[in-house]
Amino acid sequence: MRFRFDLRRNYYGRKKKKTVTSTEVKRRYNQKVYSQISFSAPKELVEEFRGICRNIGISQASVFKKFIADFVEKYR
Repeated sequence: MRFRFDLRRNYYGRKKKKTVTSTEVKRRYNQKVYSQISFSAPKELVEEFRGICRNIGISQASVFKKFIADFVEKYR
């Protein structure tokens, strides 16, 4: 017999309830503290960028955050 661990269930095998409260609090906090930037780029460029990020083990977001921080510091 194989034991299967399921993160969606508690110790007694009952499904865990998803707390709307904590999700809503996180959503409001993120909305207050963060902004989004969206842009379009050629598919080939995006695919290459994603592949490079995956290969060197960094997140795509960290590349953009670093670029923006350096850009703002340079032109402040």
